[in-house]
Parts: sequence; C-alpha cells; structure tokens
Amino acid sequence: MKKVILVTSLCMLAAFSFAQKKAVKDAKSAMKSNINEARELIKPALTNSETAEDPETWKLAGDIEYKAFDDQRTLEMQKEITGKGGNEEAMYVGLYNMYDPYIKADELGQVPNEKGQVKNKVRKDIVKNMRDGHRFYINGGVFYNDKQDYKKAADFFERYWELPTLAMFEDSKSDFNTQDSTYQTIKYYAVISSIQSKDHPRSVKLLKRLASEPYISNSTYKESDIYELLASEYQQLEDSVAFVTTLREGAEKFPSNKYFTPNLINEFIRGGKTNEAIAYLDQAIANDPANTCDLMSVKASLYAEQKAYDKAEPAYLSAVAADANCERALEGIGVLYVLQAQDIKDKAGQTTNRREQAELDKTTSELYLKALPYLEKYRDILKAKNADKLDIRPALMKLQNVYYNLSLLNVDKSAELDAIDKELAN
Repeated sequence: MKKVILVTSLCMLAAFSFAQKKAVKDAKSAMKSNINEARELIKPALTNSETAEDPETWKLAGDIEYKAFDDQRTLEMQKEITGKGGNEEAMYVGLYNMYDPYIKADELGQVPNEKGQVKNKVRKDIVKNMRDGHRFYINGGVFYNDKQDYKKAADFFERYWELPTLAMFEDSKSDFNTQDSTYQTIKYYAVISSIQSKDHPRSVKLLKRLASEPYISNSTYKESDIYELLASEYQQLEDSVAFVTTLREGAEKFPSNKYFTPNLINEFIRGGKTNEAIAYLDQAIANDPANTCDLMSVKASLYAEQKAYDKAEPAYLSAVAADANCERALEGIGVLYVLQAQDIKDKAGQTTNRREQAELDKTTSELYLKALPYLEKYRDILKAKNADKLDIRPALMKLQNVYYNLSLLNVDKSAELDAIDKELAN
C-alpha cells in the first residue's frame, strides 16, 4: 500500500514539474504574439521549486518585459512618420518590470555548479538588454514626474543611478559615463522625487548613498545641498540626534555655508547647552572669518542672556570691528548698555545716600550715552535701506527710551525726544 502511495506521489510530482517546465515553454512561445498571456504563463514558474532556481526562468520573465518595452518603443519611434504611436506608459511598465527578473537571473547564473565552476549563460543577453534600456529610465522618471507620481519617478531615476553599479557590469563599467553631469543630475532627481513623495526613510537612504559617493561638480546641485536635505529629512522624522549629527558634519565640511552653523547653534541653545554653543561659535568664527558679524553677535547675545556683560561687550565690539554696519551687533551692544544702565538706575532708586546716588546716576548717564551712537546708527541703516516700518519702529522705541532717561538725568535730549515722539505717532 505504501509503495503504491509513494509511486503515485512521485508521479504527481513529476507531472507538476513537467507542467511548470511546460509553462515556461508556453510563456516563451506566447511572448512572440501576446505579452500579457506570456506574463501570466510565466508567473507559476517563478515560485515553483523546480523552475524558480533556474536562471533561464527568470531571464525569460525579464525577456517578456524587455519585449513589451521594445515593442512599444518601436511604435513610439514611428509616431512621427505614421501619426500613430504606441502606449508610452506600457513601454515604461515593461522597462521597469524587466529590471528585477534580470538581476535575479544573473545572480542565479553566478552560482557555481557541482564542480565549483561558474558558467553564467544568461549574462551576455541580459547585459545587452539592460544597457539598451538604461537611458530610458530617465524618460520614465520624467514621465511619472509629470504625472506627479513622485514615488514612481524616484523608482525610475534610482534605477538609472543603480544600474551601472550592478555586478553584471563589473567588467564593463566603462560603458557608462558615471562622471558626467547627466548622471549626477539624475542621482539628485531620484532624491528630490523621493522627497516629493514624502517617503522620508527612503529619502534618507538615498541621501546617505549620495553623500557616500564621490561628488562630481555639476550645475544642478552643490555638495552642501546633500547635507542640508539630509538634515531636513531627519527633522521630518523627528530624529534630533541624527539632525544634530548631520548639522555638525555639514558645518565642518562647509564652514562658510549659512545653513549648518546657525541651525546647529540654535539646537544647542534650544537644548540649554549655552556653553557648547559658545564653544562651537569660536570654532565657527575661526573657520569662517567672513561671517564674524553674525556669529560673534550670536555669541555676544548668549553672554548677554547670562548677564555676563563683561564678555558680551568685547564680543559685540569685535563684530562691529569686523563689519561697521553689522546691524545685529549695533543693536545688540546698544541694548547691552541700556540693560546695564537700567540695572544701575534701579540700584540708585533704592539708595538713600545722596553721594552714592549721584555716582550711580553718573554711571547710568554714561552707559546711556555709550548706547546712543550704536542705536542711532542702527536706525539710520534701517532707514537708508527702506526697511519696513514694523522693523524701524522697535529701533525708534529703543532710542526714545534712551533720550527720555538721559533727559531725566539732566542730559538735554529734548529735541531728539520730541522728534522721535512725533515719528512714532505717525
């Protein structure tokens, strides 16, 4: 009885195996006249153990898709002559679908035989077809980008990027000019399309890959753009650790870039790491002396927030020395002197010793007077560049405060105060 069952089972297995091999043969035959039928016929053979490990099975699956691509391409090329074209999207579907089966076929073809020998009989044809279709992945990406299907566009651009790196082209890399600007541009398009599709994990993966490859100068993007986009994607993912790490790397690689350092310092400040922010500012200033105005002003403001006026003042003065029209520093040092004057004024209001009060009033007056030239210049710069009234008004109010307090301290600034009052009233 057991023998009968075993024989029956073996017969069934043999029949099933034969059926799968026949499906491969039928698919190959159908490919000549009916692509969709061939696609359906090959599907079972891709999962059956008797045929799924045969490189020829996967090559045929790729060949079916390549023929779909090539047939429609031919019709598209005839459009100008006949006025009738093929199905452009069907062309790109075939192009896209041939990619994975061909890679699988080549991988299986590289498996050594029982003698340890590699005899890849499918590679030659696959390489020919993949190389032939390579440039059309750009067209496919543009096609789907125009349809605002950004995920599919990214798929096509990424395959254009990836194809020359496949193992099957190891001995023929020179067939692809991966150093030209077109190749660099398409790599960037893959990234941008992925970002537009809001697939942040994929975008991070592509950006990290782009950053790891040698940068070739081109007119589409700068190397620093890669790190800016990567930092932005980490923000979208709310990965603050990776965000700060990327900012650090970007700031070190591109010291003159205006994105990394300010954002990095902001992160330090937001995290309450003032000392770390100040230490990094010193490094940033050394790396980018041309940006001393902004960077030193930030450093000075951090000292000012800590009421470390003795450190804030020289920092602001250094910023002004680097750029006499440094708006942030002019306003900052003016406010710094006003804050100190206010502190001493409050102290003077609490003493009953007239001599001490007179000395404190004198110091207060001197600080207000020191603030004036900086605040006045700041106002003048804003007016000279026709700044918005909403920006000028706070500057005028700071000056109004100084003129008013000086008048109380017997320093005649009545004319200036009247003029400011009228200006603010308008």
